[in-house]
Amino acid sequence: MTEPVRVVIADDQTLVRTGFRMILDADGMDVVAEATTGAEAVEAVRRTRPDVVLMDIRMPELDGLEATRRILTGAADAPRVVILTTFDLDRYVYAALSAGASGFLLKDVTPEALTSAVRSVQVGDALLAPAITRRLVERFAHRDGDAASLHRDLGALTPRELEVLGLLARGLSNAELAERLCLSGPTVKTHVTRILAKLGLRDRVQAVITAYETGLVSVGSGPQDRPYDE
Repeated sequence: MTEPVRVVIADDQTLVRTGFRMILDADGMDVVAEATTGAEAVEAVRRTRPDVVLMDIRMPELDGLEATRRILTGAADAPRVVILTTFDLDRYVYAALSAGASGFLLKDVTPEALTSAVRSVQVGDALLAPAITRRLVERFAHRDGDAASLHRDLGALTPRELEVLGLLARGLSNAELAERLCLSGPTVKTHVTRILAKLGLRDRVQAVITAYETGLVSVGSGPQDRPYDE
């Protein structure tokens, strides 16, 4: 029998935590802890070892950005972090994605979208379409000294891997990558896996940010607005 997804909810608003807990409980997930500050979230993750953390970006004592950094830095078995925000394209969301968060959700998300998002990131998918990531990069990259820029060196990638990364950042799915490059689906997945491993990236969100920040792909190059295909 499959174990339920283990979730920590970090938000300083009681109504948000209660509402999300009810939705996740009803879907068979296990909310193992709640936190009202970033410091509490970090401690809850260490104590309960969840699969997914729903992290409010603006909390007292320690904000969600710093909490995300502490949870994800140097932890091989770290949970997936999903940022909760009331504002689309918040500059803190960009910084959190650079720090390793797997995506973000607006707090008025529907119950179905919430449970789908948690299950998606739990199995390694990301929540952002490439076009949304591009807009975040365009608005916030290099403009905030506190942002957690990735600064990856692409020198470790082969020419084929650079080609795959560039197309991935423009929004092509694995199937489209395979068709464009005349490769099999499994071969494309192998290339993507190797790219993430070589660059020390958690998922395609960070890969897209890296492609833009290193200049491999330029803003305005036209990524298509579609979900990621892991």
